[in-house]
Amino acid sequence: MLQKVEGIVMKTIDYGESNLIVTMFTRENGKIGVMARGAKKPKSRLSSVVQLFTYGQYVYQKGSGLGSLSQGEILSTFRHVKEDLFKTAYCAYMLEFLDKVTEEKKRNPYLFELLLQSLQLVDEGVDPEVIAFIFEMKMLRVAGVGPEVNQCANCGSREGQFSFSIREGGLLCERCAEIDPHRIVISSQVARLLRLFFHFDLNRLGTISLKKETKKLLRMILSLYIEEFTGITFKSKRFLDQLSKLE
Repeated sequence: MLQKVEGIVMKTIDYGESNLIVTMFTRENGKIGVMARGAKKPKSRLSSVVQLFTYGQYVYQKGSGLGSLSQGEILSTFRHVKEDLFKTAYCAYMLEFLDKVTEEKKRNPYLFELLLQSLQLVDEGVDPEVIAFIFEMKMLRVAGVGPEVNQCANCGSREGQFSFSIREGGLLCERCAEIDPHRIVISSQVARLLRLFFHFDLNRLGTISLKKETKKLLRMILSLYIEEFTGITFKSKRFLDQLSKLE
């Protein structure tokens, strides 16, 4: 049965001399895998539509296992993302995170829209690291291990100055701070940002400009939290960490 979908290419794997196994996230069917036969051949009509990050309309033959890609029409290549090493690295990380926490063929239009909006915003020049912070928070919610950012993770207090505890899984108020000697001291602005990123709708994103020190602290908190609560290792994250040292 032929199926038409709106999709974004997440990754490709070589299969034989000329074929590619393409993983894409679709609005209609969630994450799917399709075989793009002959896509590695220079003159193939599929070669351009299965490039990483490509957003398009695709037609594939649905089967019990891998589908077979018949045709595709490009809606956006996110050219500015591909032309910039930092943008490429952050977008590749977001794709890998989405891939790691989603199962195949689980329809989720919200996640498709989140991915599409994230790529569009980075392509339009919004700070890719800020978009990645927001995306990480959303993926932690999807994985069922979102941090407690609305109140103290121990007593539920919403007042006063907070620190962040990896061990306790979120914010700690001043009264509970002593239960974790390794808590991370944060400003009220960083606590607000963590809350904002967790609940934020990208449709409402205005101009967000963060100081280098603020981004460094957020990066450390989220990296430690993701490592502790997901146990996932990301190939793209290692590259990002190397890039951040060059900034």
